[in-house]
Amino acid sequence: MLFNSYIYIFLFLPITFFVYFFLNSKRLTTASRGWLILASLFFYSWWNIIYLPLILISVSINYLLAISLIDYDELRKKYFSKKTILFVGLIFNIGLLVYFKYMDFFISNINSLTNTNIELLHLALPLAISFFTLQQIGFMVDAYEGLVKERNLVNYALFVTFFPQLIAGPIVHHKEMMPQFESIKNKVKNYENIVHGFFIFSIGLFKKVIIADTFAIWANNGYDSVNTLTLLEAWVTSLSYTFQMYFDFSGYMDMAIGSALLFNIKLPRNFNSPYKATGVIEYWSRWHITLTNFITTYIYTPILKSFKNITFHKAMYATVVAFLISGIWHGASWMFVFWGGLHGIGIAVNHYWKKYWSKKLNIKINKYIAWFITFNFVNITFIFFRSTDMNHAINVLKGLIGFNGIAFPNFLFLEKYGFLFLGIFKNIGANVYTFIWVFSGFVLVLFFKNALEQKDSLKINFKTAIFSGSLFVYAVLSMNKISEFLYFNF
Repeated sequence: MLFNSYIYIFLFLPITFFVYFFLNSKRLTTASRGWLILASLFFYSWWNIIYLPLILISVSINYLLAISLIDYDELRKKYFSKKTILFVGLIFNIGLLVYFKYMDFFISNINSLTNTNIELLHLALPLAISFFTLQQIGFMVDAYEGLVKERNLVNYALFVTFFPQLIAGPIVHHKEMMPQFESIKNKVKNYENIVHGFFIFSIGLFKKVIIADTFAIWANNGYDSVNTLTLLEAWVTSLSYTFQMYFDFSGYMDMAIGSALLFNIKLPRNFNSPYKATGVIEYWSRWHITLTNFITTYIYTPILKSFKNITFHKAMYATVVAFLISGIWHGASWMFVFWGGLHGIGIAVNHYWKKYWSKKLNIKINKYIAWFITFNFVNITFIFFRSTDMNHAINVLKGLIGFNGIAFPNFLFLEKYGFLFLGIFKNIGANVYTFIWVFSGFVLVLFFKNALEQKDSLKINFKTAIFSGSLFVYAVLSMNKISEFLYFNF
């Protein structure tokens, strides 16, 4: 089920909300949590019920393994060490990912290397498998290290399946979530949270339906015509995808955070105006923050601890390896690995510059130049993220530097608007608003507060009601073509 759908907004969310708080009002707290779990599984199954058994099996096995780790000393296991149980859990979770997400990728690579013709399995990617698998791996590692004591199956299932964050994050931590469900004050409706939740949800819906889906038109058209992209067309194509990715993914997060806030649950921040960053290190402290935290805690740190003597250079090596793993997590393609490697190298170079080179050369980069370098690095690396193969990416890059000509834009006059607009992309069917939208994209990401910043300074009054209501109504009336979120594919 999509957040940007009528059935979610006008049926699923209101019904789930009212039944949950009704059960809590009757002090049926276990039943209220059970209701949220059933509603979340229904939410998940709406996409394709065939994968419902998969998430149920995953939750059940991970729960049993986690309980074995939590109660290991009490059970006094004689046959299996804690490391063995953890190893089994990691193999199970990674095995699920490998089978459903990467098996065809591995088979196609084996076929290429060995000139064989092994038949592909053509498995459909189960929705949310990347996210609920990471979340449970994190819980299991914490159980191994004695950091969690959760034994209640209902609580654990709710932690994994809570529908606002189930499909595409944010990747939540157990200690962030379950105390909120345990809190007595969170069991009654909080009208301030309802207003804030609606406000954030409306911004997210507007981001997705109006902004991201508009940029998607130019991005998709451009990437479908990479062999003929001129200089301006290539730049608008790449920038459109960069803006689409941000407004699509952060819009999803705003809707997830807004939905959860209706239930008095505060999900962690996942975006903090990343396109304002003046360095790659800062960018990753602002972009997909919960993934960055997961990479740091469960991938980077164990790699670093594996070295006998930790040095700065080894830390940079661990950074690159961690981001290569992050790249392949995004999808079964060498392009994702390449993208991850570029960002790992970018972070390493950023660290080396700050620690050694800037001091040695006695150079301090102006913040505007630093922003320009960072944004263009992000924009260009997204070309590899979006492209189907290296030739596809190289063709876009050729367009960026003018290999297919410059093709200055045409000037078009539209009588029904009575204005003169700049129009480009006549070769790939984009409309005359292109330049205005790209310019507006920069304005929005650089000069406006993000949704959570606006929520923190929100004053509940008539003006706020008109603003959020207008965004909501305009977005709902524009949902004539409902599209899935980009991160559903990862």
